[in-house]
Amino acid sequence: MDRLKLSDNIVRLRRERKITQEELADFLGVTKASVSKWENAQSTPDLMLLLQLAAFFDKTIDELIGYEAQLTREQIRHYYAELVNDFAKRPFYEAIEKTSTLAHRYYSCYPFILQLAALYLNHFMLAETEEEQKQILEEVVKWCDHILENSDDVGVCNEALMLKASAGLMLGNAVEIIDMLEPTADPIRLAGQDGMILVQAYQMAGEHEKARGYIQAREYMDLLNLVGDAAISIWLYQDDLEKCRETIRRIRTVMEQYRLEHLHPNVAAQFHFQSAAVYAANREVEEALDALRLFEKCVDRLLRAEKIVLHGDGYFDRLDAWIEKLPLGDMVPRNRKFIFQNLQEAFGRPEFESIREDPEFQRIIQHFTNH
Repeated sequence: MDRLKLSDNIVRLRRERKITQEELADFLGVTKASVSKWENAQSTPDLMLLLQLAAFFDKTIDELIGYEAQLTREQIRHYYAELVNDFAKRPFYEAIEKTSTLAHRYYSCYPFILQLAALYLNHFMLAETEEEQKQILEEVVKWCDHILENSDDVGVCNEALMLKASAGLMLGNAVEIIDMLEPTADPIRLAGQDGMILVQAYQMAGEHEKARGYIQAREYMDLLNLVGDAAISIWLYQDDLEKCRETIRRIRTVMEQYRLEHLHPNVAAQFHFQSAAVYAANREVEEALDALRLFEKCVDRLLRAEKIVLHGDGYFDRLDAWIEKLPLGDMVPRNRKFIFQNLQEAFGRPEFESIREDPEFQRIIQHFTNH
């Protein structure tokens, strides 16, 4: 209990009330020596006395003992960065054990539990066996259900729903995911007007900068979603080469206009890589290699950066303030180690079989091997 600052709090609260140890002891029906031992951390009050102390000082039990069930945004970021580093440098089971301990300690801090779920989702593949991977994904689902059942934060719940769906998909629960998401997946649903209502409210209240910042963040997210959806689209239509070629042409134009390779090289790299995979699957060697060279430039940009962070630019000049308000700020979930690990797995995909022996393809692989 001393770890929770109970003794310090009793001393502080008693002095704020300007009463002696003896006066506090008389109120509680104990000896002055008992109060002295509490304040010197030599013993702790039993449960009923804790309740009386809390009532006397007009504090909750948590406040009295110094237990903080909720973490600040800065504390969440600190723990998350620490855990990402643990997963990169420490044995996997140690990182999992530490994460689980923190989850139990702050189980009612739903924004933190949400980030732990995302952390597991980004690292579960490091588990040695499929059964261990399954257990971690099931833990993600459990944490997300806990958030959905207890949190009243709509934003946190929406993110928890998406993480639960992602974990469920990896567990092979496709039908369950469809039942969960289909009711809200209608592209023309009226909920899409909520953002414009907020912008109009900002304008009406004279909060013009908030309106501009909000709509810019929304434009940014729409851009990322467009490119991400296009990467999925060309994968789905890979047997229709002309449609894929036209999609790639259009998206590259958008990416160039918004300078996406500088703004968010990770999203740009994913699109270029998927383009290369589609071209290679269709035995379009030169176009596949061209897309891989674009992919190579994006990844090099990520690896050259001292720190991989989210950021705005000259056009998205209000984006940094919005990013700062995100739970993890400008931190990117994965570090360089995981970039290299993903590259090794990606280049082994069967779509690249047609160009595997091509000198340029081998050069690109060797480039990242020697990086």
